[in-house]
Amino acid sequence: KSIHLIMDRFKRSLIGYYNYYCITDNTQTVNGFKEKIEELLYKWLNRRTQRKSFTWDKFRLFLQKFPLPTPRIKVNIYELRKEISYIL
Repeated sequence: KSIHLIMDRFKRSLIGYYNYYCITDNTQTVNGFKEKIEELLYKWLNRRTQRKSFTWDKFRLFLQKFPLPTPRIKVNIYELRKEISYIL
């Protein structure tokens, strides 16, 4: 498949993951997930040919050209608690 299609799919998947899991105290776990995704992407892009396509330096340049989205907190559970205090 085209590298543009692969990176588009990764971006959409990561954005969906971030939208679901990026809450207040979960940023370390989500950052760890992003690092694992980068490692897997490096591994699978290197498997496209019999020779290695990337070194880590070239892969970092590749990620500068096709950046993956960075996680940001979507829901602050401490502010949310104020809004639903009538339930508690």
